[in-house]
Amino acid sequence: MTTCLPYRCGSSARVRGLTIMLACCALVAGFPAASFGQATSSWVYYDSHGKLRYGTDAAGNRIIDYSWAGYRGGGVALPRVPARVTVNPSGGDDTAAIQSAIDTVSALQPDRRGFRGAVLLSPGSFNVSATLHITTSGVVLAGSGSGTNGSILTMTGSPFALLAVSGSGSYTRGTSVSITDNFVPSGARSFSVSDASGFNVGDRILISRPVTAAWVSFMGMDKLVRNGLPQTWIAPGSEILTDRTITAINGSQIFIDAPVTDSFDSQFLSPPGGSIATYTFAGRISQVGIEHLRIVAPATTVTSPLYQAATLSSVQNGWLRDLNIQDTENTFQLSNTNKQITLDSISVVHTVAQTNSAAPADFALSGTQILVNNCSVTGHGNTWPFVTQAQVTGPVVVLEAFADDRGFAPHQRWATGLLCDLCRFPSSFAGDKTGIAYSNRGNFGSGQGWDAGWSVAWNVATTDFLIQAPPGTHNWCIGCTGTVLSEAAPGSDGTILPNGIYESLGTPVTPGSLYLAQLKQRLGTRALRNIGYADTER
Repeated sequence: MTTCLPYRCGSSARVRGLTIMLACCALVAGFPAASFGQATSSWVYYDSHGKLRYGTDAAGNRIIDYSWAGYRGGGVALPRVPARVTVNPSGGDDTAAIQSAIDTVSALQPDRRGFRGAVLLSPGSFNVSATLHITTSGVVLAGSGSGTNGSILTMTGSPFALLAVSGSGSYTRGTSVSITDNFVPSGARSFSVSDASGFNVGDRILISRPVTAAWVSFMGMDKLVRNGLPQTWIAPGSEILTDRTITAINGSQIFIDAPVTDSFDSQFLSPPGGSIATYTFAGRISQVGIEHLRIVAPATTVTSPLYQAATLSSVQNGWLRDLNIQDTENTFQLSNTNKQITLDSISVVHTVAQTNSAAPADFALSGTQILVNNCSVTGHGNTWPFVTQAQVTGPVVVLEAFADDRGFAPHQRWATGLLCDLCRFPSSFAGDKTGIAYSNRGNFGSGQGWDAGWSVAWNVATTDFLIQAPPGTHNWCIGCTGTVLSEAAPGSDGTILPNGIYESLGTPVTPGSLYLAQLKQRLGTRALRNIGYADTER
């Protein structure tokens, strides 16, 4: 049984047939082309009726359904928003003019879709010397194209973040009720609670997974030491939050839209145990975007302060698309209060390499339901192309990405539900070995420790994989091409840690893209077309 998927190879061209796609991408990445359809995963596979089925471990844990990642929960086309104000380049400093236009659109009334309108930048070069702020729902900053004849934002002066898209405030929670199941597996979309009477379908809820001393000890994270001093991985008494919506209620059982990405084991989490509560987030903004722009920063090896392209905080249903960016550092920074965000067709190019060993990260991905699609980082800039930060609960999906130096590496303190899908990371920077790393970072960065669990690399080609197995947790590497590394945690006694699950190493598996196959099964072929992919063929 084979499935051919007409994926994109390069920035925009569609290629019909996954064998062709793999051959094209393998040549670009410097890897031999592999024939497609020779292997099937035991963890996700098609049954005789062409439906995806999932393997589970003895406790019921499985690879999660990642298709909920992206704008409006995945499979929804990014909108086209009419321009309300147009700004032309002045030849001088355009910062005030662009910000004034953003403020003007922000004062307009939203339409029925929640959009106030777009600020359109005409073709030409704009000089910007300070941060541009979008703080109101329904506002889009749109250029006239990301090419050399489009809209070019040239960053001038001292380092700064070019664009800050941010809401305000924080979650306001209602009364919490306890999760009563002794064990909730990773990938579950339902669980039982002590009292469901105060909840309704459509409620937005926060699922709290407490950080207990027992769990930190079970993970082996209570003995981290750096320079003779104890380090804190995640502090007992804190919590890891998952943002979801209730889709159904049956007695005491709550059903949610997207799966939980971590398991909830009462033997390590109780007391106090997992819980849920409704929430409001009045200051979170939505329906905001940045698109069709070229951004150029001064080429510098200085790592602090930084020229950044955009920061996103407290945003739901937002997007960045069609951006061509040169010489920024820590290019995109997303906070943990973001939800349902798409970054699409973004190219980051470095013309100089960073010299500091604490390399910046171009796509720093925090939040939930995040999709990074068809993005690249090139130029051997000695940066981390794609990372996650602390206490991230996915799904976070990096689909069809390319980087010529390093790859995808969660950076610290426990992110769950990550997927690197059909990516190419030659990792040709001399001495580097981080094509994909779901691993124990030990005492790096003052105790970053285990950085990822319940995460997948699917049909990825890179030089090296460091995919390890945290206690009580799986990480998977399926259908990938590259060399498997086995290592001890930095700062440890040198004991080699157990590897995660490697399946079909060197031979791609079907489906070719896990995310797209899951999206098609959940929402149909139109969802694929909505995000720029043609239908699948059997």
